[in-house]
Amino acid sequence: MNSIKTAKMSNFRWVICALLFLATTVNYMDRQVLSLTWKDFIAPEFHWNDNDYGTITGWFSIFYAVANLFAGKFVDWMGTKKGYLIAIFVWSTGAVMHAGCGWVAMQMEGYDSIEALRLVKAGSDAAVAIATVSVWLFLSCRLILAAGEAGNFPAAIKVTAEYFPKKDRAFATSIFNSGASIGALAAPATIPLLARALGWEMAFIIIGVLGYVWMALWIWLYDKPSKNKFVNAAEVNYINQDEANENEATEQQEKEEKTIGFFKCFTFRQTWSFIVGKFMTDGVWWFFLFWAPAYFSDQYGYTSDSAMAIALIFTLYAIVTVLSIGGGYLPTYFVDKKGMNPYLGRMRAMLIFACFPLLGLIAQPMGAYSAWWPAIIIGLLGAGHQAWSANLYSTIGDMFPKSTIGTITGVGSMAGGIGSFLINKGSGVLFTYAEGQGSAFTFLGFEGKPAGYMIIFCICAVAYLVGWLIMKALVPQYKPIEVD
Repeated sequence: MNSIKTAKMSNFRWVICALLFLATTVNYMDRQVLSLTWKDFIAPEFHWNDNDYGTITGWFSIFYAVANLFAGKFVDWMGTKKGYLIAIFVWSTGAVMHAGCGWVAMQMEGYDSIEALRLVKAGSDAAVAIATVSVWLFLSCRLILAAGEAGNFPAAIKVTAEYFPKKDRAFATSIFNSGASIGALAAPATIPLLARALGWEMAFIIIGVLGYVWMALWIWLYDKPSKNKFVNAAEVNYINQDEANENEATEQQEKEEKTIGFFKCFTFRQTWSFIVGKFMTDGVWWFFLFWAPAYFSDQYGYTSDSAMAIALIFTLYAIVTVLSIGGGYLPTYFVDKKGMNPYLGRMRAMLIFACFPLLGLIAQPMGAYSAWWPAIIIGLLGAGHQAWSANLYSTIGDMFPKSTIGTITGVGSMAGGIGSFLINKGSGVLFTYAEGQGSAFTFLGFEGKPAGYMIIFCICAVAYLVGWLIMKALVPQYKPIEVD
């Protein structure tokens, strides 16, 4: 160990970690381009209503969840270098392809220009035809985007295992995972301004092209540590310092731990507890991710490229980023300081986090005073979700053998995708109906579309507590799965 400590290492593993961070940032920004441009730039051209947007976001959510079931195995099969390259190529291509949807719709419907599409009379058969064709075009691009984006986290986690010893992996993972938060903050500050200055098409192209730039860096810089010309022998030794112990542990684990069959997983209450937790709550996060820019535009008249809208969305995600950090500490406090077992401590923490979304009940009423109140409240709700989600994933490790964690995670992600589909598509249908009904549609003192938003906020507010209660009923006490 002394030779490892004193030898000068190349420390190139942190360059690789920086690449993972950049990929995750671009991944998140590509996903956000549509939500930040559809309401004020895209919808007027293609005569979309909220139902049309709900269709796109709903199917994206469920397809992304399905893709996650296969992404990890694909990366293992292709290898890290090729697997990551293919994943980012697919999602970047899908992102760029959005820019061509207008031209294709124009050709299919027989118009001479995009402006001609915009000038079609709203509500006419021609407008409905344009909306239908364009929705399917955008949906096709979103499905390609989802297929590629699903490969980011499995590939990044695999690279982290290749380039870092066990003791450093959690820190390296936290660095590249922070790219999601940085992407969430960068997106509202850049994408609407690009759309206003250069057109919404260029916003998709510019953000999408960043993925191709990353690919060039990946081809140049990445190889297995032992083969990488930028990694010296001292760093290879450091990376592999626990290899012998790891092999021994793996051997012992294979002897002691058996895999649970896919269908047998559904016979355990612990599986259904995780499924319920994901189904009830994933859709809340995706709803605010996809609909927050439209909400501030609809309710307060702040178009996504306005300084006020940018400030509101930026503040919302800044709150999520900062406060969610404490989500991982609270269970540790309950275990170390209160003497609880890990599952009980985690469930206690999740009960606390499940109370954060209750603030959603007052988001719409407080909006009567200032748009800042909903932005702050939604930020607190989002922070609660991120803390809840981190602990929800950890309940799998509390209950299941390591050989089955991937399977249960995939099943839960699928359940979360179904929940996301329902809330996003349902929101689109509800908002379109409520807007059409006007003052005839009321809920808790709100009329028209504001009443629709109030309904969804109420659902989001109670979803976590309902989910927690069902999870607790299914698995009241710590009970790990034992495989015979």
